[in-house]
Amino acid sequence: MTEHHHEAPLATLERIGHVALITLNRPEAMNAINAALASTVGDLVKEFEADPELRVAVLTGAGRAFCAGADLKAVATGEQLIPKEYRKSGFGGFLRLGLLGKPIIAAVNGFALGGGTEIAIACDLVVISEEATLGLPEVKRGIIAAGGGLTRLPRQIPQKFAMEAILTGAPIDAETALQWGLVNRVAPADKVVEVAVELARTIAENAPLAVQASKRVVNRALGTDADDEAALWDFNDAQAFANLKCEDALEGARAFVEKRPPAWRGR
Repeated sequence: MTEHHHEAPLATLERIGHVALITLNRPEAMNAINAALASTVGDLVKEFEADPELRVAVLTGAGRAFCAGADLKAVATGEQLIPKEYRKSGFGGFLRLGLLGKPIIAAVNGFALGGGTEIAIACDLVVISEEATLGLPEVKRGIIAAGGGLTRLPRQIPQKFAMEAILTGAPIDAETALQWGLVNRVAPADKVVEVAVELARTIAENAPLAVQASKRVVNRALGTDADDEAALWDFNDAQAFANLKCEDALEGARAFVEKRPPAWRGR
């Protein structure tokens, strides 16, 4: 059965008052991102942005994963993971969410390493399950965390912690993420979405235009508004594409598939 005949929608938007609950709905693939899911989520994010009644979004995953990052099966078949119409939105149709006008909260309900972590830290606030783990293990596979991991993590936690997480590829448990200030709340696994929606409701009670203006000023102060981001993404993408041409990048993928330790050659 191909993904296009997926019986349920690949992602859903549920309205809870002024809150939009957007759920990635490929539980059988741990909500891994392929082009069809990216396109569906991109459409839902557009719907959220355009509707004046919706003031805050909560992004979560169906099943036991938040998002397992890129769909490696799709990558292996040469599928483009970012549909043309969402190239500017980045991976998953939403990775450059920092450029959204309205606030968005990640409800990290389960597995979220790699691209899943990059999606979480693209959001304005994060609520994480006490059982979930964040992390950027890309260097263990011969690639780099090119979906915003390298640019956002050092802005959100102390530089030395960010550098350690990025260069070791080690996982970050929920308690550590809270201590580092990477997440706002840790919740029991079955309460993550509830806690995130409650936080969203608190924000939605405030004047929407004042909230949006506040977000714009904060992003400008952090150098993460659209003007600054564009040049940074260009540099990030150039590094990522150059790295993908290395022998080690291919070796990392092969070793993963063959379930063996990689033999790095530094070329």
